[in-house]
Amino acid sequence: MAETKYSRLGENLEPPIISDLMAQAIKNPDILSIAAGFTDNAILPNRLLSDQIQALLQNNKSNDVLQYGTTKGREKLRTLILEHLQSFPDENRSLPISQVLISNGSQQSLYLAMQVLCNPGDIILVEDPSYFVFLEMLRGLNIQAIGLPSDHSGKTDIEKSRALLGDLKKQGKKDRIRGLYLVSYYSNPSSRSLPLHEKEAFLSLLEEFQLEIPIIEDAAYRDLYYENPHEAPSILNIAHPEKHPVLYTSTFTKPLATGLKVGYAISNSEEWIQKMTYAKGHHDFGSAHFNQALIEQILAKNLYLGLLKKQQIHYLEKSRIMSNAMEASGIRELGWTWQEPRGGLLIWLIDPQERVDTDMGSEFCNACLKAGVLYVPGSLCFANKTPKNAMRLSFGTLTPDKLVTATERLCKIIKDFCA
Repeated sequence: MAETKYSRLGENLEPPIISDLMAQAIKNPDILSIAAGFTDNAILPNRLLSDQIQALLQNNKSNDVLQYGTTKGREKLRTLILEHLQSFPDENRSLPISQVLISNGSQQSLYLAMQVLCNPGDIILVEDPSYFVFLEMLRGLNIQAIGLPSDHSGKTDIEKSRALLGDLKKQGKKDRIRGLYLVSYYSNPSSRSLPLHEKEAFLSLLEEFQLEIPIIEDAAYRDLYYENPHEAPSILNIAHPEKHPVLYTSTFTKPLATGLKVGYAISNSEEWIQKMTYAKGHHDFGSAHFNQALIEQILAKNLYLGLLKKQQIHYLEKSRIMSNAMEASGIRELGWTWQEPRGGLLIWLIDPQERVDTDMGSEFCNACLKAGVLYVPGSLCFANKTPKNAMRLSFGTLTPDKLVTATERLCKIIKDFCA
């Protein structure tokens, strides 16, 4: 058989790490996974969706919701998304709906943004740590992620970042920097949210180096705050459009239902959104029209915020269950650190003394698998994969009792390795 010749992109593609992590759990049903950031089946809105699907079909006299839609997405849904964004504190920048694109979850928006923005060999600046699936995407597209240094809490070290940008300039790589990617609300993986002064510090740093580059702000978890929304407005609201095209991405998959796979992107650059829309047309002609219509109806009937409140209370309780189990285990006394999240589905667990190698395939990782618990190695969340002393833990999917069991299994292995 003749050997198939692939493109440079095709040759560069590898299996997504998240697929490997999920396969580990499937191979061994006794493994409790605190790896994948799945939502909780127990809180999915079955009754709400059933009622709204029935109402949508009954009122759909022309059958339009069962037909193809436009590539950019339903006009009313995009209007409601802009209204939802402006419901957050200090979000007062008004944008036309032409600058909103509906996507298959926020992940597709990120891919489309990179597809139209970067050439192979270009550079995207990211936080260290950052969303590991986005880092994988960049590697698959042969785009280099360069991490801006941070402290153990995940806060970016501006002085070290200034030195890094200075080095890139000296190496003649400044012109290859094509964007900055930030996960600014209940970050995946650190659970941090960027305060306004940190967002402004990023903008000042870019201005200092005359980097008038696009900024991608990933706000996938913004709706899943626990008690109060994070007070900082989006970068979309504070950046100067002529200096920094901003793409704000978010999703209804985490707070509503992951199976619906509806996300969105909003930009202060109509041209950027239009380029992404053209590329999306090559992908799928537009996201599932029925799913869009369903979410549009839920927003229009003011049902979304009530649903969110139940989710917020539920995940606050689950975050406390995991955190309390870690406290009870005594690992904090051994020097391990974590911050209790104020939103999202994740806890970022760190060994500042760097005694334990938590990397994939390490002795510690294999011991955890043998004990029946699976986590995301923190090294996957760094651009250069070098720090190996952290873990991303998800409390989203397991029942409370299994969540305690999984946490106890993990902490026992930690104590064994720190003995």
